[in-house]
Amino acid sequence: MATQHSRSAARIMMAPAVILLLGWMLVPLIMTLIFSFKKYLPLRGGDLGWVGFENYVRFVSSSAFWPAVWTTLIIVGGVLLITILFGVLLAILLNQPMWGQGVVRILIIAPFFVMPTVSALVWKNMFMDPTNGLFAHLWRFFGAEPVSWLSEASLSSIIMIVSWQWLPFATLILLTAIQSLDSEQLEAAEMDGAPPLKRFGYITLPHLSRAITIVLLIQTIFLLAIFAEIFVTTGGAFGTRTLTYLIFQRVLESQNVGLGSAGGVYAIILANIIAIFLMRIVGKNLDA
Repeated sequence: MATQHSRSAARIMMAPAVILLLGWMLVPLIMTLIFSFKKYLPLRGGDLGWVGFENYVRFVSSSAFWPAVWTTLIIVGGVLLITILFGVLLAILLNQPMWGQGVVRILIIAPFFVMPTVSALVWKNMFMDPTNGLFAHLWRFFGAEPVSWLSEASLSSIIMIVSWQWLPFATLILLTAIQSLDSEQLEAAEMDGAPPLKRFGYITLPHLSRAITIVLLIQTIFLLAIFAEIFVTTGGAFGTRTLTYLIFQRVLESQNVGLGSAGGVYAIILANIIAIFLMRIVGKNLDA
């Protein structure tokens, strides 16, 4: 049993790491809050003083704000739907005995380790290019006119690219959960004459509920900040401007740090609202 002296010594040894971590998180947040109440134009006069809530009012009243929020939610929802649905199917498939099972698992998980910028460039130039892309050649092979994916189906293209990146993560988590399932339950259900769909619906899927909620929470947190894929492919055009990209435009393209900081605070508020909602779901599933 730990004594009071040992607990005090542990707190003292952990204190530098805790202080560093708090500083790492709090300093940028505090600076963002301060700048959000100021008119700060680095290349056009610098710090022009305090403006109160003017930046917040300007940002939320902008015609681009609500479309950016809606676009963000569509991308997050679309990617979550695809990755969880296909993640479950791939996890079940990879759990089956097959030749070269280890190699197949590595190949499926590999896209998760590709940088978002590189992934977006590969999809943009090798697959979605309307002239020399793989999809264009396939369309011509079947006698159809190639599609300009990033302009005609821009939002679907972004969802496809991001889903390809995050599908291995979902598959890995769900595969781990499936491997922890007691095979005797499935064997007993099979011996009782339960068809595969009922075995999946009544045994496998409930067992995966915790893993699915974890995937849902972790992916949502990261997907709310999606930026690189949009920057590389569409540049925020064709209805793909998310809240993160709108903040980037306000800060770097418009050189208005105060306005962009106010947008950052809105992004934090949105992320926390969604995180609280998801944590309730995760908490219910983990307590079940």
